[in-house]
Amino acid sequence: MMASLSTHVLDTSHGCPAAGVALRLLDGDGAMLFAAATDADGRCPGLPALAQGRYRLEFAVAPYFAGRGVDLPDPPFLDIIVLDFGIADEAHYHVPLLVSPYGYSTYRGS
Repeated sequence: MMASLSTHVLDTSHGCPAAGVALRLLDGDGAMLFAAATDADGRCPGLPALAQGRYRLEFAVAPYFAGRGVDLPDPPFLDIIVLDFGIADEAHYHVPLLVSPYGYSTYRGS
């Protein structure tokens, strides 16, 4: 059984997709399965299909905001956002990230 996975990063402080956010997908044992950066629409094409299990998405948001000229403290309040999630069936899993330099939210989208 394999599930499809997608993600979408939205910059809520600038009101736009977050292009160029580096992300990594790891399995439950911490092995890296995929690494890329979001495209101009804040999406990351090419994420692999996943079997049932536990996974982690890591989003490097501090370099993104620094690149946008945001004056971040040292160390930044949010640097790498880690989202641990589970795949329980072969449905589609969409994991959006809404982020600003000082907060974020996520949910299982459609």
